[in-house]
Amino acid sequence: MTVTAHRELVSPAVRNAIRSLATDLTIRIVSELWQDHGFVPIPPDELKYQDPGQRRTEFMLYAEGVDWSDQNQVRRALLVFEDFIRACRNPDEQGTPRWLEDIRVRLERDGFALDQEGRISWTKPPFLARDLSTVSDASGIMIELERIRRDLTTDPQGAIGAAKQLIEATAKTALRELSIEIEKNAALPSLISTVHKELRLDAASAPEGPDGSKAIKKILSGAVNIAVGVAELRNQGFGSGHGQASAPSGLGVRHARLTVNAAVTWCELILDTLADPAAPWRKSST
Repeated sequence: MTVTAHRELVSPAVRNAIRSLATDLTIRIVSELWQDHGFVPIPPDELKYQDPGQRRTEFMLYAEGVDWSDQNQVRRALLVFEDFIRACRNPDEQGTPRWLEDIRVRLERDGFALDQEGRISWTKPPFLARDLSTVSDASGIMIELERIRRDLTTDPQGAIGAAKQLIEATAKTALRELSIEIEKNAALPSLISTVHKELRLDAASAPEGPDGSKAIKKILSGAVNIAVGVAELRNQGFGSGHGQASAPSGLGVRHARLTVNAAVTWCELILDTLADPAAPWRKSST
């Protein structure tokens, strides 16, 4: 079975486009841009890439040492790419140069956005196939997605803990976007209930039409149970966040994957409803 957690997050097309920028820099600068973010080159005799250009070769000595399926390494590598773009961009040039537009398009295909200042951000992070650019600050959600990606296949307990925290981060993000004040010590079930009520996803406030149908109400009720169930699983000691005398036995990757997928389902429901211009909560606020 293919494990999606090991899929490369940055395509060769993007890496090749950034590599071409090395031609306009010195070998020293190419290596320093990588080293500034903690990367080290692989031994030259292990390099699979062949190119007469010394600067492009220097770039690949570092690039081939990156695990492009590891989100932490990719996050640092994107900072390297930002530095390459800034090093090659002429600040006096008007408009967007063709090479930069080419990089922007390739990044978009991989689920990244490139802004006017040359910063690269995730628009569709792993495990959450949603554009987060409409949220004023998605950093809390991104942190938990990073933890899930890091722990899913190696630390089921950590992944379950991060899944619970992803739900909490999403609930707080949605309430902040709705300008709803959050109690400092609010329990997760309370946050979940408040989000559903404010977005009119609860049975009591569901309007007529699809959102008010019995079938949708059953699904929404199940979504609440999913979110609360993830929190309960973590609190019962199967997720990280609580010190225990003994580690939980029998916990495997399948339990972590089930919990993560359940958490993502709930988070996507909330984020989709929050972004939907025709969602019932918008009509009620109007």
